[in-house]
Parts: sequence; C-alpha cells; structure tokens
Amino acid sequence: MLKIDLDSAASKADLTMNRLNQESLFLSNDENAAVAADKKNINDFLTDLPDIVCMSHLRWDFVFQRPQHLLTRFAQHSNLYYFEEPMFYDGAESRLDLTTREGGNINIIVAHLPNGLTPQESDELQIKLLNQFFAERNLNRFIFWYYTPMALEITRHLKPVLTVFDCMDELSAFKGAPPRLRELETEMFQKADLVFTGGQSIYEAKKDQHPEVYAFPSSIDKAHFGQARQDLPEPADQAAIPHPRFGFYGVVDERFDIELLRGLAVLRPGWHFVIIGPVVKINPADLPQGGNIHYLGGKNYKELPVYLSGWDVALLPFALNESTKYISPTKTPEYLAGGKPVVSTSITDVVRPYGELGLVHIADTPEDFAAAIEKGLAQREDPDWKARTEAFLSGISWDITWQKMVGLMQDSFAEKK
Repeated sequence: MLKIDLDSAASKADLTMNRLNQESLFLSNDENAAVAADKKNINDFLTDLPDIVCMSHLRWDFVFQRPQHLLTRFAQHSNLYYFEEPMFYDGAESRLDLTTREGGNINIIVAHLPNGLTPQESDELQIKLLNQFFAERNLNRFIFWYYTPMALEITRHLKPVLTVFDCMDELSAFKGAPPRLRELETEMFQKADLVFTGGQSIYEAKKDQHPEVYAFPSSIDKAHFGQARQDLPEPADQAAIPHPRFGFYGVVDERFDIELLRGLAVLRPGWHFVIIGPVVKINPADLPQGGNIHYLGGKNYKELPVYLSGWDVALLPFALNESTKYISPTKTPEYLAGGKPVVSTSITDVVRPYGELGLVHIADTPEDFAAAIEKGLAQREDPDWKARTEAFLSGISWDITWQKMVGLMQDSFAEKK
C-alpha cells in the first residue's frame, strides 16, 4: 500500500495550503488578503476535522485510485472509516471486521454476513451492526463521504454534520448494476450537501440535479509516475517481451475493448501488447490470445511506473458503450506524466481536453488505432509535444484537487452551522 508521507511536514494544515502560498506570489494586496483568509478558514476546518465515514462499492486494497488518493489525505487530519460492501458466505457469523492502514488512521470495515439473506434481511443486519459500531466508537460527529447511493439503504437514519457524494462513475450503466440504483441516486442528490464528479462529462449530466455540483476530473501524483521517465530495471515478467511494446494498466472489465485488442494483435503480429490488471465481470476465456499479447495480472500502485517505463506507447483501448460514456480515465494524465505518448479510443473526457490539445492520439478501429500508435512512436522525442504536455500537467495534482474539495466542504459546513 502506498504511504503518502505528509508526517514530516512541520504542520499538516500548512502543507495543505502550499498551493495557496504559491499562488499568493502573483496576487495584489487585496487578493492576498482574501487568500490569507481562505488559508485560515481551511486551517481551522482541518484542525477540527470531523471523522470521515466513507461508504464505498470498491475494495480498498483492490486498485489504488481516486478514493484512496483523496481519503488518505483526509486521514492525515482525522480518522477515516472506510466501509466496503459486505462479504457473504456459508455459515458466516454476522459481524463487522476492522483492519487498519497507514498507522491506524485508516480503518477498513467490511460486514461478514451469511448466504441466503433477502436484501431486506441483509440491510437490517447491516443497520444493526452499524448502530453498534457507531455507538462503540462514539461516532456522533462525522462527515459522510459516499461513492455508492446503495449505501443509503443502511445509513439514511444516521446524522452526519456534512454529506458529500463523490460521483466518480455512472454506476447504473455498469454490468450487474442493482435496479434500485437510479432511484437511490435521486435520494442521494436530495441528501447531499455537496456533489463532486469524476469528470467533465458526468458533471454535465448531473449539474442540474443539485445546486452544488462541482467537476473534479482525474488527477495525478506526478512525482510517482514521473519515475517512468527514467531507465528503470525491467520487472522479470516484462523483461523478455520484445519491442515495440505497448501497454495498458487498469481493470479489465466490460469497459475494455477486447475486439480492438484482438484486431490490433492480428494486424501487427510483430507488435507486443502488455495488459496489466485484474479481469473482472468478463470471462477470461473471452480475452484474445496470441504470442504478442501478454497478460501480466494485477500489480500494486508502487509497481506501475516500473512497468510503464518499459513501454513505447501507452494505450487506452476502451470500448464505446454505456459503461464508458462518462468515464474520465485517471490513466490519461498518469501515462503522460510518465513521458509516454498515448493512444485512446474516443472517450469524451479523453477527447476533451487531451485530444483537442494534441496531447493524446484518438482512434477507434484497429486500422486507425495502429496508425495512431505509429504516430505515437514517432512522437516520443518530439520537444514540442513534451513541452505542451509538461505545461498541461503543471496545473493538476491530487493535492490541488483535494485542497479545492476541502475549501468547498469548509464553506458548506460554515453555512450549515
């Protein structure tokens, strides 16, 4: 698990405000006064930050992504309680299992429940377990941070001081989505004080459903992925794969265009395609096979730059379907931070802004995708592309995203009080 090292800072709240400190160098006296006031307000908010209770459909240890980037930063200032979806198995004794990460401030909680329960019975058991947990922990001053509206079924009776819905994806469009998801999302919009979205396109779809919706597209840990610009030692399972070598990392599910990969592998038998990530919700037997396709399985977040370093071009071969209509792939800026040319299918939040700015090549058919990869190969040493990419990436980071979210939360909390 990645450790975000903020502990060495003299003041965690001051570290949070580094971005505001930098911006203040370019402001007038009046503007500097406003920045100083914002710093004090946010510092005060973080100093007395309520506990964060997150309800998520994602396993904490599955893939290190948006929730982990944001919530580990909150855990530097308060306790984080991260509730995963329950696990069901025969003979289970109904209980909550708690494990900790990051020195104890991150608490991962999962309900263990017996098979055979109706949805109502499952909800009733979870409500009972939650009530006991909140009472034992004296959790009476907390912020709810939701990733799934389904959690309302077991939490709507609880009284947070603030409710945030981080609408990362259009979950109702995913394979196997519960029928009640859309109805519960409507309820979530009624309960939430703030709604953050994982990209611009999903923001445009949700902005009229709540008065406080804000777009926070995918961001990066630039220093982490910048390691890929170095000549790093090859991992053993990638070292023997010939070049040219083109890679993808992420979850391989219904969003992944397996037919595009199949067509590319046939069209260019001398090219080698590296696929990193767990296979979920699709049959592994349906994946294209061949001597030039290499499935290396899941890797942890720390390892990704090492694999990325050995690729010639990075790929975003997403299918164009309902499940990808609103996605904003975090991999896009991560690949670029690693210094790699990128080829993507025409995902809206990749076309805007990366394709329109000429930072990423866009193609959808195997023939066009292969031609775009050839352009990417030629682009690797292009100084103009490198300079424009660097300029774009200089304005985004998970620190900046989190700080802006905290500012909005502080404002909303102050208005409620």
